[in-house]
Amino acid sequence: MAFVWVTLAKIGVTLFWVMNLGAILTWVERKQSAVMQDRIGANRANIGPFRIIGLFQIAADSLKMILKEDWIPAGGNRFLHTIAPIISVFFALLAFAVIPIGNTLTISGQEIPLSIITTDVAILFVFAMLSLEIYGVVFAGYSSNNNYAMLGGLRASAQMFSYEITFGATIIGLLMIYGTLDLQELIRAQKGSIGGWYPRWGIFLQPLGFFLFCAAGLAETKRNPFDLPEGESEIVGYFVEYSGMKFGLFMLTDFLETILISALVTIFFFGGWQVPFLEADGFHFGSTAFLLSPVWVTVLQISIFFLKLTVFLWLFMQIRWTLPRFRYDQLMRLGWNVLLPLSLLNIFITGLILMIWG
Repeated sequence: MAFVWVTLAKIGVTLFWVMNLGAILTWVERKQSAVMQDRIGANRANIGPFRIIGLFQIAADSLKMILKEDWIPAGGNRFLHTIAPIISVFFALLAFAVIPIGNTLTISGQEIPLSIITTDVAILFVFAMLSLEIYGVVFAGYSSNNNYAMLGGLRASAQMFSYEITFGATIIGLLMIYGTLDLQELIRAQKGSIGGWYPRWGIFLQPLGFFLFCAAGLAETKRNPFDLPEGESEIVGYFVEYSGMKFGLFMLTDFLETILISALVTIFFFGGWQVPFLEADGFHFGSTAFLLSPVWVTVLQISIFFLKLTVFLWLFMQIRWTLPRFRYDQLMRLGWNVLLPLSLLNIFITGLILMIWG
């Protein structure tokens, strides 16, 4: 029974931080773009005299989505039109089940892993969930009875399929080095240092893999410069016939994917919750030690995970508001002719180095 309560608590905590972070990103996107463009940004929503730098905009947006009319186009498939956004957001949320935000939490002598599920195939699980999201995009385009939406769905599915191959190939090098598909074990394998100073993180062992993974990951989120599936007012996307909360679910999916890719970059290339020189009993600098209680060690690990995650969310948002959108032929050429061959080259070089130096 205790296992059930612990699992329910972990599901609640995961949904809390993921959904709240997704909501905050809707405000961050406006505020960060405004700062970059020398504007004030979201600042109109208020409760009485209080504006709190526009944070009430999150609640205003949510209310608008909920209260707007849900409209299904004439001739559209009502069932597929309804479940398409649910499929997208459901599988995006499910992928977070294996994301570890810390090592373990010890309560009454029992060690509790800080992820909902611990599995030996966590990486495969995440990739499977990302693949299943494509069905939501395809159903949205197909069920809208609109040629523009259909073309948007086809563009999206082709893009996600193309970049998923590179997305998977870029981490093969990491798997060859660390030898595990378990995300928690992958983080633990990045413990230690190279030459006594540099952390044994993926970024130092797979620098090319890091850049390729970020590029393919951004394409998976369908955001600038890879936002051809949506295109909003210029080329019209797969959810052009959506309104209200269904449209909001597609928007939420984009933000959830951005959080997920940022979390994966943190785990694969920056040691996840690992803090340099932090051991289970505190910091160790050579012969000098600063001892900490297990609770403080756990708090530090969780804090550093979210700090790293925040840095990549900021970076991806910066890229989204800096680079122009690719043309479709450029997008495909980049995926198949540049990123995929480079990811295969990365695997070959990693194998060669491992064969020579072990």
